[in-house]
Parts: sequence; C-alpha cells; structure tokens
Amino acid sequence: METIELIEILSRGEDSKTQFKENIYNAESLAQELVALSNSQGGLLIIGVNDKTWKVTGLSRDEISRINQLISNAATDIVKPSINPVTENVSHPDGLVMVVRVSKGLNKPYMDNKGIIWVKTGSDKRKVTSREEIQRMFQESGLIHGDEIPANGASISDIDLEFLRSFFQKEFGEDLEAQESSLQIILNNMNLAKGEILNIAGTLLFAKQPQFRLPSFIVKAVAFPGDDLESESYLDSRDINGRMSDIFKQSLSFIISNIPHTQKNQSFNSIGEPLVPKIVWEELVANSLIHRDYFIQAPIRILVFKNRIEIISPGHLPNNLTIENIKSGNSNIRNPILASFATKLLPYRGIGSGIRRALKAYPNIDFIDDRENQLFKAIVKLYEQ
Repeated sequence: METIELIEILSRGEDSKTQFKENIYNAESLAQELVALSNSQGGLLIIGVNDKTWKVTGLSRDEISRINQLISNAATDIVKPSINPVTENVSHPDGLVMVVRVSKGLNKPYMDNKGIIWVKTGSDKRKVTSREEIQRMFQESGLIHGDEIPANGASISDIDLEFLRSFFQKEFGEDLEAQESSLQIILNNMNLAKGEILNIAGTLLFAKQPQFRLPSFIVKAVAFPGDDLESESYLDSRDINGRMSDIFKQSLSFIISNIPHTQKNQSFNSIGEPLVPKIVWEELVANSLIHRDYFIQAPIRILVFKNRIEIISPGHLPNNLTIENIKSGNSNIRNPILASFATKLLPYRGIGSGIRRALKAYPNIDFIDDRENQLFKAIVKLYEQ
C-alpha cells in the first residue's frame, strides 16, 4: 500500500471493512477483531491510528515486531479455524503504520477461544447468537444446506404416495411397491429424509400439504394497477402454495394472466401472446424456488406492476457469486437436493444457463443482489416490441 492510499483510507474513517487501533497489547481482543472481519466481508485492521481522531500516532520498530508476533499467535492459536492475515508496514508523515489485511473467510463460522462468533456491524462488532445466522454461516462454507435440514415435524406419513409413485415410475421405470426396501429406506437413499423425518426438500417436493409444516415457504403474488407498491388497490392477489411443482405452475399462470399480451400476426379476437416470452418466467420462477435461502423464514414475492414485474427471493447470491457471474452462466448451487430433483420435475437444467437463456429471450431484465436486506431481486421491465 502506498502512503497516498493510506491517507485516503484514513480520511474516510472506520466502517464495516476498516478498523483503526492505536496499539494492541491483548491477543484475545485482537482475535475478536480478526474473527469479526473473517466472518463478514474481510477488511483492514490499521494499527498506529487513533480510532477517535483518525490521527496517525505511529509505531516503533519494537512495537511492530511485538504486534506481528501477537497477530501470529492470535490468528493461529485463538481464532478457530485459524486464519492467515497479511501484514504490511506503511510509512506516513506522522509515523509508521501497520496494515493488517484479513480476507473474507471460506470456512465460516470463525470463533475465538471461548467459542464466541463475532461479526461486523458497521464499524463495531457483535456476538452472533441467532441459530439461523449461524446456520447461514455453515451454509456459506458448504457444510450444511438449507434443503437438507429437518422440516418442522414432517414425517414419512406426510408423503403423497400417489405423487411419489408416479414420479418413481416415470423416473426409474419401476413400481414403488415392487421395491425390496421399505419406503423409509427409499426416501433416505433419495436424500429426502433421515430416519422417519422428512427434510425440507422431501417436504416441498413430495408432501401432501407442505405448508402445513413449512408455512413460510410459499409465493405471495400481487398485481397492481400502476407502478407503485403503495397503491391502495390491486388487480389480483394470491398466496400460492402446494408442492414445488404446483407452486411453479401456479406462479407462471399468475404472471402470464396479469401481464400485457400482443396480437402480432394473430387475429384481433385472439388472446394474443404474452409480451414477455414464457421461457423467461420459467427460468426466473424456477431459479427463485430452487436457489432461495431456506434458512430465511419468508415467502418469495411476485409483484406485477404496469411497467415491470419483480420476483423477490429470500437470500442474496451465495458466497462470492455476483450478478456478472450469473449473467455469464456461472452458478453456485445453494440447495443441491432440490436442484437435483428440479431437473426431473420442472423445466430446469441445472447447469447455470437459465439466466443467460432468459436474457437472450428478453434482454430488458435487471438484477439486484441486496446483501444488506438478504434478498435477490429480478426486475423484468415491460415494453412494446
């Protein structure tokens, strides 16, 4: 880092990725800062700067040597799992400053030697106590997936046997009852249950009434007459529930019935074709159902306005995936069980090409990855072709 870059950073003050310390003497308090940065977006710990005045106080050579040893001990012996911060000594007109770079962690959650998980909140840090937040950290590291956790009280008795029989016959060419294994073993082998307990994937895919156990995992769809969410009236409103395949079909039906149609070369009395090709809705709705964050207890929302349609999914893009990545066909499967079955139950290919196909069919689509509010939004703008 050059001196001019350091001066620019100091002029902006502390934030969620930049922390100032005048000096450090305690390895445990240092470890808490390293843990918080690792569990968040990573960042810089700049030592030799007063955190109140943002003024450089500087460090001596002996202090730099001592702090380097302190950082090494904290990162290796106190932070669990251990991390590898990178230190750099930068000259400033008012003294020597140590810049400690901490990368965003790949093995979250990180914790201190007391088992406490810390994250950044603005320029401060806080303890993590919520089970859902801890689960999401494990999810980011690929250690657990939302679709494999047990559904709330769901058991094998909740399975719609007729629907499962039909799927089994179509997929494997065999009768379910002709199998030598019990239904419990079959569902366990299909990764839909553990013992007698259905997981979220098994419940959403094959239960008779999934929302009896998982009431938050529905689609709330509303069509408004204008362009404003605050409108006091609406044209259509539905709570769409059922198995995932049912929700997919009903969501498509809601959108297509509430968007403009064009006559093109058809006769005046014909229904016309949807302004936006059906494949766009197939890809966007399938993605919202399969890739949403199932650790967040909230519905998917479909909002139809006069000038646009918004499909809002709980959970931002997983890990380091970006909007540019998904436009290029990259993917990171958040719910592998659902994704594997979706290729058999929905028009979903599971190879990361859905967004590209949607954009090719209808380029006027924007995406918002809102990490602060934990949601991902696809906005399809309506225009006459």
